[in-house]
Amino acid sequence: MLRHIEFERLHNFRDMGGYRTSDGRRVRRQRLYRSDSLGKLQGEDWQRYLALGVRTVIDLRYPWEIAARGRVPDYQGLEYHNLSIEHRPYDQAEIDPGVDPWRYLADRFAEVAADGTAEIRQALETVAAAPPAPVVIHCASGKDRTGLLAALLLALLGVGEDDILADFALTELASERLVADWRTANPERTLKWPAFGRAPAKVMRLVLDDLAAVYGSVHDYAVKEAGVREEVIETLRARYLVRE
Repeated sequence: MLRHIEFERLHNFRDMGGYRTSDGRRVRRQRLYRSDSLGKLQGEDWQRYLALGVRTVIDLRYPWEIAARGRVPDYQGLEYHNLSIEHRPYDQAEIDPGVDPWRYLADRFAEVAADGTAEIRQALETVAAAPPAPVVIHCASGKDRTGLLAALLLALLGVGEDDILADFALTELASERLVADWRTANPERTLKWPAFGRAPAKVMRLVLDDLAAVYGSVHDYAVKEAGVREEVIETLRARYLVRE
């Protein structure tokens, strides 16, 4: 299925629905979206976004990113949540080109999983408690912070690892435009890291392996480390899975 929804200024807005789960159900289509920054919405993009009927937005960026680059415009019925899951900022453009890029990114994901337990728990609780309308999870590029939370959510819904890896890697379709946007916004800087904007499946493979090695499983991480209650997971499954 075609997952990316075409916008002029958003490059990585896509539907997480349709994946089959271990119990034979599927994730509801057009209910869970992931995206790059909704602060870029304007003009025809704004009308296209409103037509989706989104009522809940979870913005995973730092407050200073929001102050500098804006957030989704307010509108009637919107429930907006800023839950900054990353606690150790770093500049991907300045990463040493000589480091293993995929191991480097996986290590940053591990930091977010360790540091951001409170915000990750709140984000999952927010998705579970959202009104019966579409939810959007986003960060700046919709790649790393969004990628981690999306993977956790899909895993808790019962989606298989191959599909979780494939969902993460769909950002590769947006990488070229994400790089172009960075160059436009930073004309005085040099992009040192050749892997900027990339999201190969190998990164998420490493992330899932790390979670399993440290915590036992994504489920154990969510429940035992992040403090997500079992009833929240059951609510997520009841609300966002369907039998076909």
